[in-house]
Amino acid sequence: MSALDPLGTPDEPGFDPEALRERYRRERDRRIRPDAGEQYRRAEAEFGYYAEDPYVTPVSREPVRDQVDAVVIGGGFGGLLAGARLRQAGLERIRIIEKGGDFGGTWYWNRYPGIHCDIESYVYLPLLEEVGYVPRWKYAPGEEIRQHAMAIGRTFDLYADAFFQTGVREVRWDDGEWVVRTDRDDEVRATYVVVSNGTLDHPKLPDVPGIEDFAGHTFHTSRWDYGYTGGDANGGLTGLADKRVAVIGTGATAIQVVPHLGRDAGHLYVFQRTPSSVDVRGNRPTDPEWAASLEPGWQARRRENFQAFVTGHREEVDLVDDAWTASGRLLGKIVPTDANAHLEPPEWERIEEHLDFVKMNELRARVDAVVQDPATAELLKPWYRYGCKRPTFSDEYLQTFNRPDVTVVDTADHGGVERITENAIVVGGVEYEVDCIVFATGFAVGMSDVMTGRLPVHGRDGKNLLHSWATGGVRTLHGFCSNGFPNLFHLGSLQNAPSVNFTHVLDEQAVHIGEVVAQARRRGVKCVEPTAAAERAWAETILASSPDRGRYDVECTPGYYNGEGKPRGPRLTYGPGPAAFHRLLREWRSGDGINEVLGDAN
Repeated sequence: MSALDPLGTPDEPGFDPEALRERYRRERDRRIRPDAGEQYRRAEAEFGYYAEDPYVTPVSREPVRDQVDAVVIGGGFGGLLAGARLRQAGLERIRIIEKGGDFGGTWYWNRYPGIHCDIESYVYLPLLEEVGYVPRWKYAPGEEIRQHAMAIGRTFDLYADAFFQTGVREVRWDDGEWVVRTDRDDEVRATYVVVSNGTLDHPKLPDVPGIEDFAGHTFHTSRWDYGYTGGDANGGLTGLADKRVAVIGTGATAIQVVPHLGRDAGHLYVFQRTPSSVDVRGNRPTDPEWAASLEPGWQARRRENFQAFVTGHREEVDLVDDAWTASGRLLGKIVPTDANAHLEPPEWERIEEHLDFVKMNELRARVDAVVQDPATAELLKPWYRYGCKRPTFSDEYLQTFNRPDVTVVDTADHGGVERITENAIVVGGVEYEVDCIVFATGFAVGMSDVMTGRLPVHGRDGKNLLHSWATGGVRTLHGFCSNGFPNLFHLGSLQNAPSVNFTHVLDEQAVHIGEVVAQARRRGVKCVEPTAAAERAWAETILASSPDRGRYDVECTPGYYNGEGKPRGPRLTYGPGPAAFHRLLREWRSGDGINEVLGDAN
């Protein structure tokens, strides 16, 4: 063991690190495209039916003109948590405005076969104790998650004033309150507005020549067509028994979809640019005795324990004990952390790289152990660092490629799918005739409607929020609120600390907003607005603490983490990590810091 290595990295690891680095570079270079993120198009652009809601009958109604205490834009878990915490803060009329036909957000739209959460349900599903529910599985299926979202809506009486099948067109500050205008010509005046319309609601498609010419059937996984496939989210896709089906994409969604398509389709072709890393899932039903033994506060304790492990910290007991927590020291490039602050950066980089090589070798060995055909196994091996892509977990995906009626088509050397004809997908000049194409190509990540300009926000004196940020840089206090835009709050990943358990982050944010609003009401303060000085100080904190992923991102295979091979610059996040950020917020609320939004500006 090396005397310089506190974690016990062996001097002779049993593999050649430089050979692995060189293999990673070659695999990256095979996949780099000059068009980077431009290789995708938004699904709504040419395939307008993706903008429609297949789960409800459209409802017409007269425009509404009224006044509420708060408007929450978005009915996913972020919006539900904001509504719940504002209800606890004493607000009576809370109007959630949601484009879908009910609550759920991404869990409303995504109902594809095999859909489950990849974070343990006991820490992922928020407000379990408040609702009085324990999930039935360690990793809950999508329908159970959607039903829980609806249960939150009922528990906190959020259905009473909700607008569904409604989009927001504009938010404008007017005479001391916000005016929210919708695509149904509603005009709602509100004291507070919370924006939580998410970043995973705009499906994207590969911009492949000929995509419009395909004469067969197509759909995106977020609008699964059970009318064509038969079955439901549990499988049984009997309509595909005589069909040649193509899946384009091999990310987290495909990992869950492919086993069902492989089982039920006449033949399945999986078009793969970069394989995902696939670790053990190990899902199991909830033990009723364990559920009955839970004591008040159990979810918060379990959630904090999970967060500690996935940020590289250690506690006496690993309550979740899964592949996420076992790999926590490898997630520092995905989740910011201060767990290794006691080490000099070069030393930690050396240790982390070694641990990374060990883990990825294990995952590649798992492919060899599971996939019977050596050539297919080689195609399915991930050759990159663990944090280059979101890890995936399945006990069925790799096994599917042992079926004689499942074919993986490697597109890496051809820049992806070359073109699509009336009846085939072309890769490297070879035509693969198919009857149906399923696009498992994900969403335009990080592109909320505010950040893209689809939702214009006008504050004091008509100042446009996005234009203001475009000229002077993003300016917020803690990622929540901005000077010149009173009583407007943002939920999401803006200038704060992300985590793999995003609902935990959203709940901490919703609690923060609820408590700030409660304090404003107690003090009789009408406007919550940070000072310009507070914004500048927070921007300096973010710039000083943001982790530098520059070299790491450049060396990764292309994906949404690194701008498809063209990193967009540093990720402006709070470097010490989510636990430290949440402590900072609690201390700020209980001390003099809160005067930065409740002070002289009001």
